[in-house]
Amino acid sequence: MPTPRIRRIVPLLLLMLLSLAAWAHTYHASIMELRFNPAKQRLEIALKVFTDDLEKGVSHNQPKPVTLDQLSRAQLDPLLLALLRREVQFSVQPGQPLPLTLVGLQKETDSYWLYLTAPLPTAATGVTLRHQLLLGLFPDQMNIVNLTANGQKQSFLFRGGNEEQELKW
Repeated sequence: MPTPRIRRIVPLLLLMLLSLAAWAHTYHASIMELRFNPAKQRLEIALKVFTDDLEKGVSHNQPKPVTLDQLSRAQLDPLLLALLRREVQFSVQPGQPLPLTLVGLQKETDSYWLYLTAPLPTAATGVTLRHQLLLGLFPDQMNIVNLTANGQKQSFLFRGGNEEQELKW
């Protein structure tokens, strides 16, 4: 039979564990590492997104919620591309988004890295990026972009009300 002290401690420990679970993911953010590759005349994109946020984004307009771990790459790739083409658009000319190609993905403990490319016209010296990934689902969503081009690094922040910016190199 547990002592009175243990009977008091066990509920406190359970409460602490529940509190930690609630704090496990208290903010919504993505990080994009964007590199201009002049030799191949393309953008090389690495995008990191929390798994649970990505699942909510991919599940939007689906008949049932999507769990990424339960899908094959053949099932997952079209869902990811549809989300990205809808919410992340690079363009050189207004209204003409560059085509995105998903070249890979890497699962981490609580996130995914998505690897993409986008071809650029020969004379491109920059792009317009409309980055509204998950902004419609999470009011506090922040999308951070780090651009490396011509030996220079620049950082950009995309939030609600600031979904489109010019990136120059």
